[in-house]
Amino acid sequence: MNKYSERRSAACLPSSLSLAVVGLLALAAPWLAIAGPAPEDRALAQRLQIEESLARVDRAVYADYFRQAYARYPAIPAGTLESIAYVMSRWQHLQPSTAQYGEQHQHMPRSYGVMGLYRGEGFADQIGEGARLLGVPAARVQRDPLSNILAAAALLDRELRADGVGAKASPEATRPALERYAGFARGGGNALARSAIQDHARSSFAFDVLLAQDKGVNDRGIVVPERPVAWERAFDARKLVQLRAPFVRLDLANDRVETQGLKSGDYAIDPVSETLIAPGLDSADTKSTDYGPALWVASPYHSTRTSYDSVTIHTMQGYYAGSISWFQNNPKSVSAHYLVRSSDGQITQMVREDRASHHVGIHNKTTLGIEHEGFINNASWYTSAMYNASAALTRHFCARYSAISCASAFRGPAGSGVNVLPTSVKVKGHQHYSGQDHTDPGINWDWARYYNLLNPSSGTGTVIDSFESTVGHFDTGPAYSGSSTGIAAASLGERNCTTRKNGECSLRVLLKDDAASASDWAVRLLSASGTPASNAALTRANGKVGFWVYTGATGMSAALGVDDSDGTERSVSRAIPAATWTYLEWRLDDAAQWDAWVGNADGAITGSTVKLDAIWLYRDQTSYDVNLYLDDVQVKN
Repeated sequence: MNKYSERRSAACLPSSLSLAVVGLLALAAPWLAIAGPAPEDRALAQRLQIEESLARVDRAVYADYFRQAYARYPAIPAGTLESIAYVMSRWQHLQPSTAQYGEQHQHMPRSYGVMGLYRGEGFADQIGEGARLLGVPAARVQRDPLSNILAAAALLDRELRADGVGAKASPEATRPALERYAGFARGGGNALARSAIQDHARSSFAFDVLLAQDKGVNDRGIVVPERPVAWERAFDARKLVQLRAPFVRLDLANDRVETQGLKSGDYAIDPVSETLIAPGLDSADTKSTDYGPALWVASPYHSTRTSYDSVTIHTMQGYYAGSISWFQNNPKSVSAHYLVRSSDGQITQMVREDRASHHVGIHNKTTLGIEHEGFINNASWYTSAMYNASAALTRHFCARYSAISCASAFRGPAGSGVNVLPTSVKVKGHQHYSGQDHTDPGINWDWARYYNLLNPSSGTGTVIDSFESTVGHFDTGPAYSGSSTGIAAASLGERNCTTRKNGECSLRVLLKDDAASASDWAVRLLSASGTPASNAALTRANGKVGFWVYTGATGMSAALGVDDSDGTERSVSRAIPAATWTYLEWRLDDAAQWDAWVGNADGAITGSTVKLDAIWLYRDQTSYDVNLYLDDVQVKN
């Protein structure tokens, strides 16, 4: 059997314990690593450092609760509960009754606890049913993290046993049970199309849970064990195309990917997204005619539009799949034009742009609405993939509708309340409109970052390495440097003209584990063999250095090494989102983005002109191969 390519693995405490460590974490904050790309709002960055560290403490407790749940319900395959919790809450104990949670956005059914269980309000009453199965009060399932996890386990165990699925079953065998567990409303006696859309929402939920297991998660205390999924046995091929599922097999003998078990010519692998596509099967009923990258799933809730005046940014206070279900069938007739998924930036359109969706009250007829998966009090939902996909969609609006200017987007600090902005601000949040009581996207949305994605820097950029004809400065293998740890000498770096961001080619970096080492991977991918004189000069003043990067693996991060006048400084690391091209960048004149490494380095770039030493790549130790692609290493001043 062919090996799956790039399959990678990688809490609520009593409030008194959480509060006890806040002071210590506040003192430590300047030295804490920011998970993911650093926010451009610095106050936001500092607050997130503390919050993420507290979350690690909570998540360690939840991991023990998962172990207790598996002991009580041994038929549940390992990793399934952790994956559901990742999809539903990012391992956060959701309590909608608290002020920190935010309002009930778009009348969406609220979800509770680590497992994000519903209590009715238009969806299933998972709280009540789970409590009945456990024999405990519903309030305990709603409020207590352990009871919440056990209730979810009881609900899932019931569905798995109905299918005869046990602990040793493959992940794909759990798909029917996951779809029934999801808790979304059934289509009932309504039109067949409505029932089909509800089925699609449940399939989307099952897909998200399986995808988390397929890739594995090891991120800031969240651990979902990696369990490769045979996607062709989980869904039929047409559904896989619609879900844009990863369908990659690695044929080691012939160094190629294949679409195993499918009729030749009908299906292919997209070389960049590494997802299944079917050029001959794309149909108008599943693709957006307004915005090419989006899927089309119709909502019945829309009305007459009067103009195209602005773009409204929302946070769902819920989940991508659940929102697709809700916007197709809900008692309040609410909807949105587009929905964006957190994990990979997938976009679904539910209302045509020439119609008004029902998302911002009295302003519906003049604005276009984008809903983003997640919750306003948990920044981990706002991934690079989500920001990038959303910004590309908004740039589409700015190019298409003359009254909407991306240059007029809000770029101030994130806020927690209603803050009405002038009508001259054309891209803004739900909380920025008059006549509203909603506060999304809220305190964790990085408006400065979003503005810069909408309005790319006009500064002069110089590409140091484009990899169009050669490997450029990166002419040594990843294991060449004595500073690299954890990878085997067989790792390689080579020009690749199949997967690229710009132009025709990129640099493929294949990382292979050193079986004799238990060390985490730290790879110093040298530029010009580490000889400063052989490298391009970087000007510190107003300078930024960055590159495009793509990998199918989770848990990867990257940094830069720069030869400064007093030694080699190494930058803070930035997470690399899986399965999307991402641009990572560091400012040369911001000491907060650099740490001392060797020589007499002081942790800040001080030389007026410096040289790039290396790109650093990091990952927890793994026995799997990782392919990573770099493109257009560049400096901007």
